[in-house]
Amino acid sequence: MVVEKTLFYLLTGMRGGTNRVRILRSLLEQPKNANQLATDLNLNYKTVRHHLGLLTDHGIVTSTGSQYAEMYFTTDAFSEHREVFERISSDIDSSSPENKEKPT
Repeated sequence: MVVEKTLFYLLTGMRGGTNRVRILRSLLEQPKNANQLATDLNLNYKTVRHHLGLLTDHGIVTSTGSQYAEMYFTTDAFSEHREVFERISSDIDSSSPENKEKPT
């Protein structure tokens, strides 16, 4: 239950949730370092580091290596609650302005 509440808070309760969803989706594909994430997602490196810090502090992602070689990946706790992530991220996707149908 704690992980579910944490995910809900991190993804919907504060600014930047959409970017955190994008980062998590990318890490689900394969572990990456902050520079790879920034490049792949077309985000500022410092923005990615900020979001990774939040996700790490809350036990959603973890890292191995040191500084520039630091690789990030999702935790076992996140994996156990992946369906919660999928549900929340789906809700975010459907409410995103770029996904709304434009009037003709």
